[in-house]
Amino acid sequence: MSKMYASIGCCGIDCGLCPRYYTEGASRCPGCGGPDFERLHPPCAHKTCCSQKHGLEVCGQCEEFPCIKYDREKIERDSFVTHQRIFKNHELIGKIGLNAFLDQQKERISLLEKMLADYDSGRGKSFFCLAAALLSPEALREALIEADIPSDRKGRERALRAALTKNAELEGVVLKLTK
Repeated sequence: MSKMYASIGCCGIDCGLCPRYYTEGASRCPGCGGPDFERLHPPCAHKTCCSQKHGLEVCGQCEEFPCIKYDREKIERDSFVTHQRIFKNHELIGKIGLNAFLDQQKERISLLEKMLADYDSGRGKSFFCLAAALLSPEALREALIEADIPSDRKGRERALRAALTKNAELEGVVLKLTK
């Protein structure tokens, strides 16, 4: 079975909220299971096991989850995309189901796309992707309303960064990749 939803990785990473998903050119990632994923990326043990071997969409649907492949994730380090929600995403999928999770994720993606289209002056993509992955949809919506000011793009980006940072503090979230 091949993956049906490129916006969520087998491992639980929010591919649709990753900066590389929104990159133009050759380094753009189509998301786990997206077109040409295997050609563009080295083999992924999570995807091979989950999708190809077990015919599942995400590892959290497997009876063996979390398996030994997740031992490195427990160290809690990020790459260019946050890994902070991997276990929470699998837990939520188990609780509300894959379709309801994907509906929530579509809302986050829509809010992120608005941030990138209307507020990013060229230096905000990674920060906005991180915020979209870690903050609640309500906090994202509130920040967009608060940052909707008459200004140039740089001014709107500063206003949105400030609003997202404020909402992150209220939710107890640190908008920083863990290295």
